[in-house]
Amino acid sequence: MSGNQNYINHVALVLDASSSMSHLRGKVVEVADQQIAYLARRSRELDQETRVTVYVFADDVKCVIYDKDVLRMPSLKEMYRVGGMTALLAAALKSQRELAQTAQLYGDHSFLTFVLTDGQENASHRSPDSPSRTPRVLVSAVAEMIERQADNWTLAVLVPDQMGKREAMKCGFPKDNVAIWDATSTRGLEEAGQVIQQATEKFMVGRTKGIRGSRAVFSVGAEAVNKETIEAAGLTPVDASAYQLIPVARDAAIREWVTESGHTYKTGCAYYQLSKSEKIQARKRIAVLERKTDRVFTGPEARALLGLPDEEVRVKPDHNADFTIFVQSTSVNRKLAPQTRLLLMH
Repeated sequence: MSGNQNYINHVALVLDASSSMSHLRGKVVEVADQQIAYLARRSRELDQETRVTVYVFADDVKCVIYDKDVLRMPSLKEMYRVGGMTALLAAALKSQRELAQTAQLYGDHSFLTFVLTDGQENASHRSPDSPSRTPRVLVSAVAEMIERQADNWTLAVLVPDQMGKREAMKCGFPKDNVAIWDATSTRGLEEAGQVIQQATEKFMVGRTKGIRGSRAVFSVGAEAVNKETIEAAGLTPVDASAYQLIPVARDAAIREWVTESGHTYKTGCAYYQLSKSEKIQARKRIAVLERKTDRVFTGPEARALLGLPDEEVRVKPDHNADFTIFVQSTSVNRKLAPQTRLLLMH
C-alpha cells in the first residue's frame, strides 16, 4: 500500500429486532450509540476513516443506515423498532451481499460486521431477502458466502447460548468469531457491548499493523496471540534479568506467596496467570509469556494485542499451547490458583 492511501473501515451492526428483544429495546439503542461514539473517537485517534452501516432484522431485514461517516452518525433511537420473528440467516446474507457492493477504490478498505441475536433462526425461509425457501439451503448459502469472503472481511456473531454457537458454526462462522452473551438482562447486553468494543479495538489496532481481517475476533487464544501477531504488534522481549517466574503450589494470596517465596512484595510488581473469565481494569498492564522459551513480552502494545480498550472489560482465556497471558495485580489479597505461575517483575 503506498503511503498516501488511507485506512477505510466499514463497520456494520446487524441487530435482532424480533419481539423477544422488546425488554432490551432501550439498552440496545444505548449500547449501539456507545459503540458508535467509541468508533468515532478511535477513528480520530488512529487516523482511520470509519463508515457505519446498521441493519435491523425481524420478519425481514432492513438497512436503516448505509456506509455513513461515523463522525456524523445519529442516535439509533428512531430506527430500532421491535416486533416479529428472527430472520437471522437472511440478515447475514443481505448485509454482506449489500456491503460487497461498496466501492473499494483508493484506500485500504476493511469490512467488520457484528450480528447480535437473542434467539434461533425461524423466519428467513419466508423472507424476501433469502435465496431459498428451505432452511438447509440457507445454511449452506451462508457457509459458502463466508468461505468465499476475501481476507479483508470479518464477520462475527453474538448468540445467547451454546446451541446458538453450534448453529452459527454450522453456518460457517469461524469458532473464534462467535461469542455468547446473556440475553436475559440489560447487564448482559452491556457486557456484549464491551465484547464488541474489545473486538473492534483489536481490529483497528491490527489495521495499523497491516492486518486486514480476522477469524479470531473474540479470541485471546492461539489465533490472536502467536509469533506473527506479537511481532506485528511491535512487542519486544523483556530482559531475562528483569523478571522471575514462580510456580504456585497452593491457594494463596499474592503478597503472601511472593514473600513466602523469598521476595519483597511491591504493589504492581506481581502478575497472575489469566486462568478464568474475569474483568481487567483499564490501568492494568499485560504480559505475554512464550511457554517454550519462558520469554516475556510486555508494554502498552500487549493490551492492544488482546484488544483491551482503555476501560474495564471482561476477558476469558482461550486455549493457547504456545503463549500464556499474565495480568498485573494491584491487590495484595488477589487469590492465586494452584498449578499456575506467578510473574514477578524486578
